[in-house]
Amino acid sequence: MAAAGAGGGAGDELTVLGAWASPFLVRVRLALHLKALEYEYVEVDLKDKSGLLLASNPVHKKVPVLLHGGKPVCESMLIVQYLDDAFPHCGPAFLPADPHDRAVARFWAAYIDDKLLSSWMGIFATTTGEEKAEAVERTLETLDALEGAFRECSGEKEWFGGDGVGYVDIALGGFVPAMNASEPTTGIKIVDPVRTPLLTAWKDKFCALDAAKTAMPPTERLIERGKKRQAELQLQAAAESTE
Repeated sequence: MAAAGAGGGAGDELTVLGAWASPFLVRVRLALHLKALEYEYVEVDLKDKSGLLLASNPVHKKVPVLLHGGKPVCESMLIVQYLDDAFPHCGPAFLPADPHDRAVARFWAAYIDDKLLSSWMGIFATTTGEEKAEAVERTLETLDALEGAFRECSGEKEWFGGDGVGYVDIALGGFVPAMNASEPTTGIKIVDPVRTPLLTAWKDKFCALDAAKTAMPPTERLIERGKKRQAELQLQAAAESTE
């Protein structure tokens, strides 16, 4: 599967190795679509990792991986930065030109991966109601901080990047499909229009982007996957309680 758009020489072939449900894959595909870059997508079975993946990312053995002319680039946000550097004349620039603004964007992108992801995953890793409630509150607190970050970074415009989708929009946008699937799967509303109205409006605009629509996996499929995982965790917790 490929995005429409700009071509290049023989050394500009782009291939993405990924797993369909990965939020990190969403980031890479979104960036490629915004840049209107053509690419080949290769689905990877993470339970039976291919030789190409192991050779391309021998350290972490994870997806996504971008192959540009056969040369690998790993880690989703490093790939986004690489696309900015390698294709400066294709589509928008994701990182701002001002050094301070660039540092701020990198800070909040790192915050998303460090704080939001870890607290959110804690919701699914817990077995007691009390632990889950604590993980939910930690997650909501990180979103409170991101609500403030949006107010600061957007300059009262539509995106973290101001007039257009930028680095932080891509970082957080990778998790939008999981946010959409969260409530029907777990009963937990990750983005609350009362608590975080700016992020709620941002998410709605993000979902309406053509580039996002083509980058995101089907919500129904994520819900089915999430319910299956929830059932497995419940069975595991029940088994542990009888040991």
